[in-house]
Amino acid sequence: MNAVLALENGTWYCGTAAGATGVARGEVVFNTSMTGYQEVLTDPSYAGQIVTMTCPQIGNYGVAAEDVESRGPQVAGFVVREASPIASNWRSTGTLREYLTEHGVVAITGVDTRALTRVLRTAGVMRGVIGTGHVDPEALVAEAKQVAPMEGCDLVRTVSCTEPFDWPPAGAAGAGLEPEGFRRAPERPAGRPLRIAAYDYGLKRNILRRLAAHGCQVRVFPATAPASDLLATEPDGVFLSNGPGDPAPLDYAAHNAKTLLESDVPMFGICLGHQVLARAMGGTTYKLKFGHRGANHPVKQLATGQIEITSQNHGFAVDPESLPDDVEVTHLNLYDGTVEGLRHTRHPAFCVQYHPEASPGPHDADYLFSRFLEEMERRVG
Repeated sequence: MNAVLALENGTWYCGTAAGATGVARGEVVFNTSMTGYQEVLTDPSYAGQIVTMTCPQIGNYGVAAEDVESRGPQVAGFVVREASPIASNWRSTGTLREYLTEHGVVAITGVDTRALTRVLRTAGVMRGVIGTGHVDPEALVAEAKQVAPMEGCDLVRTVSCTEPFDWPPAGAAGAGLEPEGFRRAPERPAGRPLRIAAYDYGLKRNILRRLAAHGCQVRVFPATAPASDLLATEPDGVFLSNGPGDPAPLDYAAHNAKTLLESDVPMFGICLGHQVLARAMGGTTYKLKFGHRGANHPVKQLATGQIEITSQNHGFAVDPESLPDDVEVTHLNLYDGTVEGLRHTRHPAFCVQYHPEASPGPHDADYLFSRFLEEMERRVG
């Protein structure tokens, strides 16, 4: 079946359908990861976005139930150069095309994704529409211009859980929850497990797996839960998760984060959680031209000069000029110098813009989970 991807700037790309039929609308972005397409598809941070994969062939190792990062695909649409018709992997339960069709994800293949990426890098990410079947490209362009912009859009409410839940799940005991490649953390000295209260702004499961691998018990709360609900559980630490969209309209999240910050409970934020915490600490955020999305972004740790290769997925960043004197920049992106990490000098709170839990991506930054545990251990005594 024919398919067309149309952009708000009046250009369109013809190809063939690679998933469900219908129409997909969203912000068109690109991801440079060579693997991990299933983790990308199921990452809630991609809600509202049509994701273009720059790697020429996608889907060659199929899909596996163990590789999902949420309840199912979260992307608005999917664009690839070539969708592999076969799945060569003993873990696979089916092909990518079957997976996209089953979950209602509209996708297009046969697109020159390198050319599309050059357009998005030059002009910046744009609103777009994918239509399958007999569609009028010019009508799709007009429809793309009507897609709601990402700026000012609260997508967190669409992906957050609606009720609190505990992790590890009952009966799981943490066994088998972490993927291969990660070393399990040493057991904590005798005593109760550390308790973490986590906000779900679009939480990836591998974050929960990593915390469980460190022996922590996590209670996850909806994004709109008041800070008092989290503090009522007497947590040893509070975690602010990744998530989609613009942090600016999330006043409720920043207000709760500020309350928690002033309680002096150790706090750790990742990606959107980093931006929310930055706003709670007095900073502001802005939209990047085309964002950072991939598994090979170099980040410099300023205290040591060490370079980490990181997994990233964000379209907004913290303005360093807006930060008060009691907030220290700890990490910088070596591609463009944007802020990648912060630390409060008066409260036990820190955050990073990238994804130390990886999935997909390298494990260079996994030490940040140990750092969070050290902060909690100091508080417990």
